[in-house]
Amino acid sequence: MAVETQAIEALLKENRSFPPPEDFAQQANLNDPEIYTRAAEDPEAFWADVARGLDWFRPWEQVLHWEVPFAKWFVGGKLNACYNCVDRHVRTARRNKAAIIWEGENGESRVLTYWDLYREVNRFASVLREHFGIRKGDRVCIYMPMVPELPIAMLACARIGAVHTVVFGGFSAESLKERINDCQCRLVITADGGYRRGTVIPLKRSVDEALQECPSVEGVVVVRRLGLGLTDATFTHMQEVRDHWWHRVIEDVSPRSDCEEMDSEDLLFILYTSGSTGKPKGIVHTTGGYLTGVYATTKWVFDLKEEDVFWCTADCGWVTGHSYLVYGPLANGATIVMYEGAPDFPDRDRFWAICEKYGVTVFYTAPTAIRAFMKWGTEHVEKHDLSTLRLIGSVGEPINPEAWMWYHQNIGGGRCPVVDTWWQTETGHILISPLPGITTTRPGSATFPLPGIEADVVDEAGQSVPLGGGGYLVLKRPWPGMLRGLYGDPERYREVYWSRYGTMYFAGDGAKRDEDGYFWLLGRVDDVMNVAGHRISTMEVESALVDHPAVAEAAVIGKHHELKGQAIAAFVTVKDGFKAGTELQDELKEHVVKKIGAISRPDDIIFTSELPKTRSGKIMRRLLRDIAEGRALGDTTTLADPNVVAMLRERYEEEGG
Repeated sequence: MAVETQAIEALLKENRSFPPPEDFAQQANLNDPEIYTRAAEDPEAFWADVARGLDWFRPWEQVLHWEVPFAKWFVGGKLNACYNCVDRHVRTARRNKAAIIWEGENGESRVLTYWDLYREVNRFASVLREHFGIRKGDRVCIYMPMVPELPIAMLACARIGAVHTVVFGGFSAESLKERINDCQCRLVITADGGYRRGTVIPLKRSVDEALQECPSVEGVVVVRRLGLGLTDATFTHMQEVRDHWWHRVIEDVSPRSDCEEMDSEDLLFILYTSGSTGKPKGIVHTTGGYLTGVYATTKWVFDLKEEDVFWCTADCGWVTGHSYLVYGPLANGATIVMYEGAPDFPDRDRFWAICEKYGVTVFYTAPTAIRAFMKWGTEHVEKHDLSTLRLIGSVGEPINPEAWMWYHQNIGGGRCPVVDTWWQTETGHILISPLPGITTTRPGSATFPLPGIEADVVDEAGQSVPLGGGGYLVLKRPWPGMLRGLYGDPERYREVYWSRYGTMYFAGDGAKRDEDGYFWLLGRVDDVMNVAGHRISTMEVESALVDHPAVAEAAVIGKHHELKGQAIAAFVTVKDGFKAGTELQDELKEHVVKKIGAISRPDDIIFTSELPKTRSGKIMRRLLRDIAEGRALGDTTTLADPNVVAMLRERYEEEGG
């Protein structure tokens, strides 16, 4: 039964805390609160003990080499991420355990045991080596729907030492091209298409469009997802010599492909994330430290047990899918659920039907989804038996206390611990989160940094803020899964993350700590919006708008949205000779989709003859946020023309913003 609003408000006023359930306190993998003390006293020894849970071909000579801002972890050690996620399990009783349970939006399903996964990864690794000549250090782009071939391709790349860069299937051909060219990929792995709310997403067509300007690409492998492709909507053009069907190219290759011995600091993957300059940042993650971090945090935060069925709902195009759908759970020998499609197709109970069908025990999703579930009502949840769930988690953005309580009561049945996690693409793995069996949780708080993580909240000068105060979230010492830089741009890495506070990593998020030291995340403080858990640069959207021939200037901000967290609002000035109106609004929205992808579609486009600027010509986005949020305007004394904001507010209200 749903929690009434009044009851939620009463709990929040009490600053209600939730001690770990008794069974978790007795049985959790981490049932020793002294772990925090041990990690703080000797972090390097602590992380070395954690890393020994992986299989290494050669032990490391030094745990950490740290020259700000560049870290090296487990120096001299040799291992392979694929070996740790696949090979070591097939040598045990896990050989015939389910590794991946997959369900497609249209009702298809597949189950791959660890032996099945081992066989398929070996075969595709042979394809990469024998057919395309891919070698250690080569970059491979993966642009696919959420089908088993996606993690198989990732693991096959890791097996041979190739560096994969997964591009979210919702990104446009333009965004795909930009990422391929930045890291000079030799091969693209894709599918003829995917499904979303019953609609076909023609991925191969986007690849064909992108590759018109990608000279480094020598070949394309295509998974057949749409059948024979006999209609205009599903027809797939295959370019002779360059393009190859997955199911054909794996027929005549070696069934075994040996693992490459990788140095701990060898690249594992590059993942692009939006930056405040508009140019996506190629986040670099290496093998040993990253794998140690995701292996450990999957086990700790989710209290992972041998019999668990773990479902992280994230797409592999984002870091959450990398860390907590592929590398973290599989390194632990877990059974994962993987779903291609929307949570409300064909009905709004699809997630709960899947949880019931496969007996999901650990469920990890985004606040955006939770707020949507709240809006849809409890009747969709109540159709299904969710009694197998024992732990539920939140990821992607801060979760508001009301959503936390609804999630806890209606999905977790009031019995499941809620792990609200904070981390980033850059951090590689979870850094702030409750530990089941140890941490008393509070709705809306990510609680405390994990063992071995030293986080703080500081002011503009870098001084720690007293308990009860707010400021900027920083990390004061290196951690194993941290990014090793931005691909091909070490100076930008230093500038973005380390220039503000010198020896401390600046996360770009605001935070506060209450009187008891609990961390409360407040969201981004730079020009990166968090839209439905996806980081989107304001500059990137502005650049896409200005690319349209009708647009003279554009300013983009994120405004509060009940479901998505933030929605995109664009203020646009139009060139002479073009008519501002509904038709142009629709055209501009579609133009942004074409340039970046559907996730970047502006909710609002407001036409204006002028933008609020300082006397030096800088657009004051702060005032645009005030207008969009309906707040009183801040200081306008530095504006070249203070009348502009009054005009803009009037226009915004007229257009129903």
